[in-house]
Amino acid sequence: MVFLRKVTTASGATAVQIAERKNRRDVVLEHLGSARTEAELAALMSVGRDKIHAGQEVLDLGLSQDPQSAVVHSKHSRLLVETLRAAWSVLGFDVVEDEAFFQLVAARLIEPTSMSDSRRVLAEVGVEPVHRNTFHAALRRCGEREYRDLIATRCFKHASTSGDISLVLYDVTTLYFEAPKEDELRKVGFSKERRVDPQIVVGLLVDRNGFPLEIGCFEGNKAETLTIVPIIKQFQARHNLADMVVVADAGMLSMANLNALAEAELKFIVGSRPKKAPGDLANHFHWNGDAFSDGQLIDTITPRHGSTKTETKRRRKEPVWDAKEYPGHWRAVWSYSRKRAVHDNYTLTQQENRARAVIAGDASVKGTRFIKSTKTGKKLDEESLEKAKQLVGLKGYVTNIPSATMAAPEVLSSYHDLWHVEQSFRMSKTDLQARPMFHHQRDAIEAHLTIVFTALAIARYLQDTTGFSIRKIIRTLRPLQDVTITLAGQQITAKPDLTDDARHVLDALTH
Repeated sequence: MVFLRKVTTASGATAVQIAERKNRRDVVLEHLGSARTEAELAALMSVGRDKIHAGQEVLDLGLSQDPQSAVVHSKHSRLLVETLRAAWSVLGFDVVEDEAFFQLVAARLIEPTSMSDSRRVLAEVGVEPVHRNTFHAALRRCGEREYRDLIATRCFKHASTSGDISLVLYDVTTLYFEAPKEDELRKVGFSKERRVDPQIVVGLLVDRNGFPLEIGCFEGNKAETLTIVPIIKQFQARHNLADMVVVADAGMLSMANLNALAEAELKFIVGSRPKKAPGDLANHFHWNGDAFSDGQLIDTITPRHGSTKTETKRRRKEPVWDAKEYPGHWRAVWSYSRKRAVHDNYTLTQQENRARAVIAGDASVKGTRFIKSTKTGKKLDEESLEKAKQLVGLKGYVTNIPSATMAAPEVLSSYHDLWHVEQSFRMSKTDLQARPMFHHQRDAIEAHLTIVFTALAIARYLQDTTGFSIRKIIRTLRPLQDVTITLAGQQITAKPDLTDDARHVLDALTH
């Protein structure tokens, strides 16, 4: 039995399909399109009924068809497609002369899905998709013709002409695969989500506004600290750079990394671990105890190695870092925030209560903090708890930039720009759904990341230009469709009425 089937798509539209019931399953024979209004749905249902009943004998009663009935021929989200093509051109990505690659990027922006299903997404917005085999060929061309190099070069040019690339931000994320076993790239490794699936590690370098500059893919079991130097060196070599500041979180704080960055004559700002505070702030604790004022900054030094001896002479004034005077140290800036202290105190109280519950036998939690084992059993580690309470509200930063070049407040503000990288990762893992779940070979995975990287650049450009998120831009422009119909024997193209949000987007992009 052939019938019309309505399905709600991921974007909230209603897809209309001609299907047939076979072996207790619905087999789709033809996809007619997607509707976002009642009128569009009625038109698609009418077209579907006509197709199902085509060729069937009709009893001639001498009645003619209504000359005023309208037949929908095509729908085209012209404004959306033109917006994406304009951003593609402004960023200089048209250096990649590959329509299939552009279509894959556009589909990733409009409605992230599998490569095969991208043809449906493109057809729904009025773009005639290339053949499925052409998409596969585009993935091969991506590596063979070094599309990522071309895109990254254009990203750098855009960032350097519209912003500041003297300071770059770096962070990593993991993308997992629902695969039964590992291979040379997809390996089980450390997962913040505590997954045991094979994964890959992705490093992303952005400018201080979050615009992507470089992306890299590593084996899933590679330590995050071992990814930053290859990405930075790749970025330096590509653009022949010598002087720049790299900002990364505390996860990148390894002595080998800092030494490698310093040897490359690069400046860095990385987060410091709380356990460094007692040594770094020994003078402050000696003279002032654990008293801090909200927003207080302490500019001092920190040893490069655990074996490096710090100053033993107690001086009220903190030492001013200088590479020649303190060759075994880096500069350290510590800040105190009352708001952070409130949060830290709450966390410590929760951890202390959990530890007491474990000791009392009311809970059995592995790896609970502030518990130490003795011959008589478990007891509360009051000394460690007291030290932790002494450090609430403190956050440290390690850098090799002299205070004469960058004052302590600027060190903090530069580090806080890291949220732009996190925002870009969130955008790629939600709005762009970066996880390459349908790809298995390394070349295909690398090509997929190039598509995501390109889409992320377009998304950031549109977001920065309009003030709207890419999700809001898509939701605003996608329903606005040019509809071509036949009415009374004449073909007519009806253009959509612009909403206020649509006018805002289009005005922002044309000024």
